Amino acid sequence: MAASVPDPTAEPDPAFPEDPLYREAVVDLLGAIAYGEISAFERLAEDASSAPSLEDKVALATMASAEFGKVAALHTRIAELGSDPFGAMAPFRSAIDSFHAHTAPADWYESLIKAFVGDGLADDFYREIAAYLDADTRDLVLASLEEETHAAFVVDRVRSGIRADPRLGGRLALWGRRLMGEALTQAQRVAAERDALSSLLAGGVDRPGLDLAAIGRMFARITERHAARMEELGLDS
Repeated sequence: MAASVPDPTAEPDPAFPEDPLYREAVVDLLGAIAYGEISAFERLAEDASSAPSLEDKVALATMASAEFGKVAALHTRIAELGSDPFGAMAPFRSAIDSFHAHTAPADWYESLIKAFVGDGLADDFYREIAAYLDADTRDLVLASLEEETHAAFVVDRVRSGIRADPRLGGRLALWGRRLMGEALTQAQRVAAERDALSSLLAGGVDRPGLDLAAIGRMFARITERHAARMEELGLDS
C-alpha cells in the first residue's frame, strides 16, 4: 500500500498547532493506531482460516477487511504532516506485537472475545487521547475507531456458545479479565515510553491536560466500558 508523499510547497494547515512536540505526538498517535489496525487485520484474517463455518469465515474476513481499510487515511495524514508512515509505525511494533504474543487465543471463542473486548480496550484508550487533539485530527482518529456491525456477530456467537456449554462462560470471563490487564499495561507503557504522547496528555499553554487524578478517571472510564462489553457478551467482568 503506497503512502502519499507530502508536498513541500503546500500551505500549512492554519488549524493545526505549530508546536513541534504536538506534531510529533500526533504522528506518534496515528502511527500507533495504524499499526494496530494492520495487526488486527492480520489476526482476524488468521482467525478466519480456522472459523467453524463458512458464515463465520466470511464474517471474520469482513472484519479483517474493515480494519485494513482504515489504514490508508491514517498514512495519508501522517504524510501530510511531513513524516514517513512506516517510520511512524515502527516504534509501536514491539509493544503491539508483544501484546498479541501474550494474548494468543487458545480457541475460536477466545478469538472472538479478543476481537470484541481486546480491540475495544485499545480503541477506548485512543478515544480518550483524541479529546486532546485538534479538530481535524480528532475526527480522523474517531473515524478510524468506529465500531463495525461485527459486534452483533460476536455477541451472538459467544452467547450461543455459553448456552450450549455453561462452563464456557467462566473460562471466557477469566480470559476477558486477562485481556483487560494486558491492554492497560500496554497502554500505560506506550504513553510512558513516548515523550511526545506524555506531553500531549500533560497539555500545554493552549491545550488542556491531564493531572494524576484525571488520568485515574480516564482509566476508570475505560474499565467501565470494558465491563459493559463483558456484560453484553453475557460474561462477568
